[in-house]
Amino acid sequence: MKTETSTMYTLDDYDYLLPEDLIAQVPADDRDGSRLLHLSRREGTLSHRRFPDIVDLLAPSDVLVVNDTRVVPGRLHGRKATGGKAELLILDYGRQPDAEQRFYHCLIKASKQAAPGTRIFFDQGLVAVVDAFADGIYTVHFEGPVTLAEAIGRIGQMPLPPYIKRDAAQPDPADKTRYQTVYANRQGAIAAPTAGLHFTDAILARIREKGVTVVTITLHVGYGTFVPVRVDDIREHRMHEEWFSIAEDTARIVNQAKSQGRRVVAVGTTSVRTLEYAARDNGMVSPGSGNCDLFIYPGYTFKLVDAMLTNFHLPRSTLLMLVSAFAGRETMLQAYAQAVQKQYRFFSYGDAMLIE
Repeated sequence: MKTETSTMYTLDDYDYLLPEDLIAQVPADDRDGSRLLHLSRREGTLSHRRFPDIVDLLAPSDVLVVNDTRVVPGRLHGRKATGGKAELLILDYGRQPDAEQRFYHCLIKASKQAAPGTRIFFDQGLVAVVDAFADGIYTVHFEGPVTLAEAIGRIGQMPLPPYIKRDAAQPDPADKTRYQTVYANRQGAIAAPTAGLHFTDAILARIREKGVTVVTITLHVGYGTFVPVRVDDIREHRMHEEWFSIAEDTARIVNQAKSQGRRVVAVGTTSVRTLEYAARDNGMVSPGSGNCDLFIYPGYTFKLVDAMLTNFHLPRSTLLMLVSAFAGRETMLQAYAQAVQKQYRFFSYGDAMLIE
């Protein structure tokens, strides 16, 4: 028999039923055309809105924190010397902007495991040479007449999540803009901070005109975000590290808001994790950069974030656990059940949710 405590920490208790047809395969026709489920923790209410209503739901005194990471179009399609197809996804291109890179960690999809010394040939004359393989990750270096940056710019594809079922041979050019936020700036992510995909320049202008202060942090979304939880007791799960940076101006503005009792609203779970990782016990945030491995699950005490905008997350995922820590597991599962009933669109290209 499960106790209340064991329910908080059992993987099965972060599961829910999701019809496959609710997994968004393409973005909304308009960037701000998604729906917005509004959850008020104080009132205990849910309301159904459109995303542009976010302007009305923010207060003029709020500080809105967005993640300005930029997704690397680092999915490359090539062939081995045998002629067999191979797909390569670069996991750490530009992950630490000040680091000089020669070797890269990659995922490789091919008919069989690529042994060290395997060469994979791409357009533009680019060649990837496999140096090592460990724990499902390949280490490679690149050769050829073009730089890796030039090749990615010409032939790289956006690394859409696997639940978006697309023909890899016929990528949609629109993904290169729609799978980036309008404020994406610092290249290094293998996935978009998807809660930010809904914002347009016009909506951000209206938010600023209202008096809301908008600041940026950076967290380069990495492979670890998508590693499944494989333990029954979620407390045994370990997060991979992801590089982050918080500028002094951002820290100063956030800290001033906290000292004045104003809200800090985080856009996306990446912003939440970065702020909470850098927060001191007194609720103030420290500027700087480093590697964030914070795993937030029920029982966690939030130090800094007062409200969050987020998309709908996969069952049994660390992201669902994070929002459950913020709003309560039962509350979140009930909200998700209503979202399913109301035919909301789920995951990366899906609808949004404001939790305050």
